[in-house]
Amino acid sequence: MKVQDFFRRNPVFRHEAFAAFLEAGGSRSTKTREALLAYHVNAGHLLRVRRGLYAVVPEGISPEIYQVDPYLLGAHMTDDAVLAYHSALQFHGKAYSVHRRFPYLSRYSRRPFEFQGQEFTAVPFPKALQAGQAELFGVETHKHAGGQVRVTHLERTLVDVLVRPDLGGGWKEVWRSLESVEYFNLDQVTDYVLMLHSATAVAKVGFFLEQHREALMVDEARLDLLRKHVPRQPCYLDRGRRESGKLVPSWRLVVPPAVLERTWEEGA
Repeated sequence: MKVQDFFRRNPVFRHEAFAAFLEAGGSRSTKTREALLAYHVNAGHLLRVRRGLYAVVPEGISPEIYQVDPYLLGAHMTDDAVLAYHSALQFHGKAYSVHRRFPYLSRYSRRPFEFQGQEFTAVPFPKALQAGQAELFGVETHKHAGGQVRVTHLERTLVDVLVRPDLGGGWKEVWRSLESVEYFNLDQVTDYVLMLHSATAVAKVGFFLEQHREALMVDEARLDLLRKHVPRQPCYLDRGRRESGKLVPSWRLVVPPAVLERTWEEGA
């Protein structure tokens, strides 16, 4: 396979993928690899996004004006990157608002990175999943914009944004985005939230499912199952902000009035 064929199949790629491609063709020379990359960058065929990350510039388009697909970028920020939280909502077409911040899951710690007006933020995989080597539970691979991306499915995304609303755009964005989803596999939602071994996470998910029990066809048996894992003491829906609110006894969850009453709907 020629270098141009590799570029066509990999519109965004990491340095190590290009090295593996050359080695498969019999070339192990580091100098050859670096010379090829430098040539194609200088010729305007490639954009060097950051160290070790490149984007292919389509023929006939100037690299100065080419806008790289942000989902492809986010999914290649590290070799294990998974689009998650609001990135996943947007990718699945369920985000209420379009954001320019793209969270992704990774084992590696990275500083937020900006490129072409988009910010890419690395978030560690939940510790419980790391301990159980289950980081990829609920992760799907999709073809997108000529390449491939890994992204959390909607069931995992529901739990993730309830656990970390700051990465989902805030409560209003989270609620309105999730309410646009017509169907969730509730077995997968339940399995995933219990895997996190977090009573607070269970309370948040249980509260959301109870509030939407008719729309999502949530049965009482499922809610009873989740109630067995709620915190022993009341906790806040948003633990970081600890806003005053009303206690929902069945979930031992203190919920801000704006979320409990969905006040954002008043002006709709």
